[in-house]
Amino acid sequence: MSNHKSREIRLKRRPAGMPQEADFEVAEVNVPNPGTDEVLVRNAYMTVDPYMRGRMVDRKSYVPPFQIGEALQGGAIGQVVASNNAKFKPGDYVQSMNGWREWFVSKGNDIQPQPMIAGTHIYDYLGALGMPGMTAYAGLLRIGELKDGERVFVSAAAGAVGSIVCQIAKAKGCHVVGSVGSDAKAQWLESLGVKTINYKTCGDLNAAVAKAFPEGIDVYFENVGGAHLVAAINNMRPFGRIAACGMIEQYNATEPPPGPPNMIMTVGLSLKIQGFIVSNHYDLMPKFFEDMAKWIKEGKMKWKETIYDGVEKAPAAFIGLFKGENMGKALVRVGPDKAI
Repeated sequence: MSNHKSREIRLKRRPAGMPQEADFEVAEVNVPNPGTDEVLVRNAYMTVDPYMRGRMVDRKSYVPPFQIGEALQGGAIGQVVASNNAKFKPGDYVQSMNGWREWFVSKGNDIQPQPMIAGTHIYDYLGALGMPGMTAYAGLLRIGELKDGERVFVSAAAGAVGSIVCQIAKAKGCHVVGSVGSDAKAQWLESLGVKTINYKTCGDLNAAVAKAFPEGIDVYFENVGGAHLVAAINNMRPFGRIAACGMIEQYNATEPPPGPPNMIMTVGLSLKIQGFIVSNHYDLMPKFFEDMAKWIKEGKMKWKETIYDGVEKAPAAFIGLFKGENMGKALVRVGPDKAI
């Protein structure tokens, strides 16, 4: 038996409405030594993402639901500590979906080596250079069909996805306005050249959006839903595009919310609204890394993280997403940056 014990976070019960810490539990398990062709990995960082809320509901979706009493899953970066697999050696950093735990054993088919761009940190590949960054890239450029110099509105603009959307659009010479929920978030985005609307203090959101876009919106990157979607539709230009990445306002709804009352405008304005899942666009990955490396070198791409310490803080980090507590990417430091 291995000397390693691993704490993991399990779903104790399915949340009703806003998740509570009592919906989760911490369990300790023994981690076996790696067998033939297996590797032992100690996680360093894990991610929490809004889409995970949907997996806590027992229903059909594009990914299966989490099961009660089993360790949750999510993106993680870890380091190989011991290996009997020729593809991996001790010290290698690997990415997996085996987050929400400290240690795990893998046969190598569910982990990938993590290449790094010079000057970056391993946790960047769970945020700006990982799934959230790819989501921003694919959603804005492929789904939103962004053209240089257009007018772009972004909701949840200081989040992991929204902040990258804003900076890609700025790099393309666009007029960019992001909706945020605090003055601190507004100050950070404005330091990057992004105009902002604080939806909590602006009063009439529709009027604030109209003032920010006197000539209308070409592309709306949708992360929130509800009043934001209504305001965006009211202010879209003809042939505008809405890239529907998420609608976090509805993730914890206990009853179906009413639909936007102005959907008829999508007909007269010839609008396109398209939802998307980032995993359907991984063919863009090489171009994504090429462009991100270029923008980083040019000083056009910056990001922030909100880091919680200890795997036991994962539920609080996750719940904080729905309270707007994170600036940029929300991460959990599970173990040391170097495990060996």
